[in-house]
Amino acid sequence: MAVVVSSNANAPAFEAKLTVYVFICVVIAAFGGLIFGYDIGISGGVTAMDDFLKEFFPAVWERKKHAHENNYCKYDNQFLQLFTSSLYLAALVASFFASAVCSKLGRKPTMQFASIFFLIGVGLTAGAVNLIMLIFGRILLGFGVGFGNQAVPLFLSEIAPAQLRGGLNIVFQLMVTIGILIANLVNYFTSTVHPYGWRIALGGAAIPAVILLLGSLIICETPTSLIERNKNEEGKEALRKIRGVEDINEEYESIVHACDIASQVKDPFRKLLKPASRPPFIIGMLLQLFQQFTGINAIMFYAPVLFQTVGFGSDAALLSAVITGTINVLSTFVGIYLVDKTGRRFLLLQSSVHMLICQLIIGIILAKDLGKTGTLGKPEALVVVVFVCVYVMGFAWSWGPLGWLIPSETFPLETRSAGFAVAVSCNMFFTFVIAQAFLSMLCGMRSGIFFFFSAWIIVMGLFALFFIPETKGVAIDDMRDSVWKPHWFWKRYMLDEDDVEKRN
Repeated sequence: MAVVVSSNANAPAFEAKLTVYVFICVVIAAFGGLIFGYDIGISGGVTAMDDFLKEFFPAVWERKKHAHENNYCKYDNQFLQLFTSSLYLAALVASFFASAVCSKLGRKPTMQFASIFFLIGVGLTAGAVNLIMLIFGRILLGFGVGFGNQAVPLFLSEIAPAQLRGGLNIVFQLMVTIGILIANLVNYFTSTVHPYGWRIALGGAAIPAVILLLGSLIICETPTSLIERNKNEEGKEALRKIRGVEDINEEYESIVHACDIASQVKDPFRKLLKPASRPPFIIGMLLQLFQQFTGINAIMFYAPVLFQTVGFGSDAALLSAVITGTINVLSTFVGIYLVDKTGRRFLLLQSSVHMLICQLIIGIILAKDLGKTGTLGKPEALVVVVFVCVYVMGFAWSWGPLGWLIPSETFPLETRSAGFAVAVSCNMFFTFVIAQAFLSMLCGMRSGIFFFFSAWIIVMGLFALFFIPETKGVAIDDMRDSVWKPHWFWKRYMLDEDDVEKRN
């Protein structure tokens, strides 16, 4: 049955169905998110495995096995953190190359490049015989993440009908959470496989990479990308195929119009600095900062380490991480269901309060009951695990998926690829900062690290309240008129170029 997509009373209405083919395209493309999630989850488990530490980080292993080790500092090693964080620094650099590939060759080839980088990186990390080979493999995995995270959210936003765009785009984040869960399960079972369990764990990323590579051969390119590259007839056929209806002329003309405007922009990165580009540009960058400074990746990277810190044994810690991973996946379904019903702003605001309470309770318990040595009592440790899980729930239906969704849907076509590249690079930069600094911060700040993230949650909640507009149901090329111009703050930047020139 066809549905009518309408952003507001004055916007054009577009007929569309959610076809089986679009659903298949969404699932295949979202495997890029699964690989990203797997890499997030696998790092913390592998860095807690004794065989891995003995092979590459013997100093950390020696410190870890001491009877009276410092709970907060036993994993503090810059090279160990570099193993995790090098991927995100590489992804930051790769996202700018990926932006050019996305624009010149399309979303589909960019995903194929991502798969190839992943496969080569997996081979190097799983087969590593020294630290240089291990880090170089992580860097290539980072290039895969940069290319995949650039292409997949754009692909999903461009093929989705407007009234389902939020839910379909969040499938990317759903696959990230599934990747984290699978990684936690793999960590749990390979931790007892000596001495090469870590090689199996790192090599597991090859499976989703192969699925993405082969699957990308059967999915279509987005109509917007085809028309943007002057393949209008192919774009029209692709639009008819993904919408499942014959009457696609209005939407087709809307895309052609957007592409005509985009073709006049020769330097999209410079265009991002123009006043009219500032609202999505600023929000896109700050969402990435806020997403990482919720503290989520600190918990997901190092969940096994964190649970060992509060007194769980190695296997129990990995099992606890599996539990949080499962909650992460299930809670993302809540986001998929609610994002196009309650809207983006409600989820951001609700979860800010939700996560703040959890971080404060965890910080208070650790400050009160966990010293430099010893462990938490069993009741206190269980309370920490429960509130970590509740915290993960809040993130999984809000700042996690919306950090990718909102930037992918708010940039106009002429700056969409460039703007999203900046958002991805910001995400990778702040992820790198957290990954590289978290264990040192944990060592220096101890339980205070949770109060540090709590302060950031207050800031981001206030930003969402005053500066993030609602984009639910708005056609992707209608954001300027329907979202930015009516907004109390951002409307001041929505001036025509002629007005800007007059002002100057």
